Amino acid sequence: MNHKYNPEHIKFIAANIHGQGFKELTHMFNTKFGMDLKVSTLASLSDRNGLHNGRDTRLNKGYEPTQFKKGHVPSNKGQKGISYPGMRPTQFKKGNRPASWVPLGSERITKDGYVQVKIDEGKLQHNWRGKHILAWESANGPVPKGHAVIFGDRNKRNFEIDNLILISRKQLVRLNQLNLIQHDADLTRTGIIVADIHNQIGELKKSKGKKSHRGNDISNMAKIHPERKNQSSNLST
Repeated sequence: MNHKYNPEHIKFIAANIHGQGFKELTHMFNTKFGMDLKVSTLASLSDRNGLHNGRDTRLNKGYEPTQFKKGHVPSNKGQKGISYPGMRPTQFKKGNRPASWVPLGSERITKDGYVQVKIDEGKLQHNWRGKHILAWESANGPVPKGHAVIFGDRNKRNFEIDNLILISRKQLVRLNQLNLIQHDADLTRTGIIVADIHNQIGELKKSKGKKSHRGNDISNMAKIHPERKNQSSNLST
């Protein structure tokens, strides 16, 4: 629908457009003059009359108040940050430590109840190691790859060397499966023997299963190719 606009229409837009979204302005305009303009129609009318709201640049195609022009040089080019009076007391200085910093040798408790000791700086999770591991290594050397150190009596505060037991990851899995870690270190050591027996039984079953499968394959081949069996018997006679 074509609309005819008079100076009063343009004057109303000019008086209300600044900072106003075109959707709201269109509603105001239609209410004021009893019209049914679309948002895009009012935006186009405003643009033709050089009126811009400074917000809807997508609708005001000729008005781009926030865009940098080609070749524009920012006012802070070459500056390293912003400095203003009174800010220096709050700045981090070289070597400054956060409030959460603690010295080497400090201890903390994990959510699983293990005590950890800070052994390094600047390596995040590698800064800390289990106290029970450090205690075992101080007496026996580095923990071998694929192994773990457990508490024989399940007490995560008992760091006596006799209570710290080195086991393989494979043993640890079986111990947990069978609930063999007891509240007594000697009983736990017995549990490790039981875990080893179960692991050996599992290995034997796997080995027998492979042999049985291999035997079935040979038997099936003989059924499929009976002439090969006859050939071998003829050769032997």
